[in-house]
Amino acid sequence: MSRSTSSSSTTDVTLSDDDLLEVGHIRRAHGLRGEVFVQLISDSDVRVAPGAEFVAGDKTLVVESSRVASSGRRVVKFVQIPDRTAAETYANQLLRGRPIDDPDALWVHELIGRRVVEVDGTDHGECVSVIANPAADLLELDSGALVPSNFVVSNADGVIVVDTPEGLFDLDSP
Repeated sequence: MSRSTSSSSTTDVTLSDDDLLEVGHIRRAHGLRGEVFVQLISDSDVRVAPGAEFVAGDKTLVVESSRVASSGRRVVKFVQIPDRTAAETYANQLLRGRPIDDPDALWVHELIGRRVVEVDGTDHGECVSVIANPAADLLELDSGALVPSNFVVSNADGVIVVDTPEGLFDLDSP
């Protein structure tokens, strides 16, 4: 990870582009003090904890504070955004940030391209995408099969191990 040597600069990106994931968007200004509405992709409050860093365009932004508004939307104050005029320049900006280190979480970028194997060793192919679904995200395999993420037992060493109910992979069943 590269770091800017200036603590006051907001024009130098302090996080390496290789380390960053798309994590949300700044939507619009809120109030007069530089707060903005932020729409996150994940539901992790760690993303908007004080001190969390994001990259928006070519600028690094550091979270000063955050709260949930009565509307249910996330309101964030960034150190580098002092007022509404500055906040308005960030409207609809993509936010990128580092992956969160949570060994129990499943991350889309870590699932794509991995082999999907049953606990008995049966190989079902490669995960080609993850489809958002209200009950549980679905792993889409190169065979076309869909596996709910709540059946994932482990994800390590390039292999996703699943414990699925009998018949889930029987695509030709009547």
